[in-house]
Amino acid sequence: MSNKKVSSKKMASFAAKILNDDNASKIAKKLAGGVLSQANPHHQSSKEMEKIASDVMKSEKYSDETKSLAGSVLSQANKENK
Repeated sequence: MSNKKVSSKKMASFAAKILNDDNASKIAKKLAGGVLSQANPHHQSSKEMEKIASDVMKSEKYSDETKSLAGSVLSQANKENK
């Protein structure tokens, strides 16, 4: 199934930077992988990834960078997963 909503080049570039950052958290790297995956119109986020992103957005313990990645994942969310 093709997804009309894809990650922007700017966000994909940011996600790649996070994946290459040895100091980035595991959750940031997981979300970054989701953002990069969504750069392909044939990929969509899983329910699990959308739940993780939602939890990050609700929490005060994550950095603005991690929340940006979570927001990107959620903005590409698949309606059928809700």
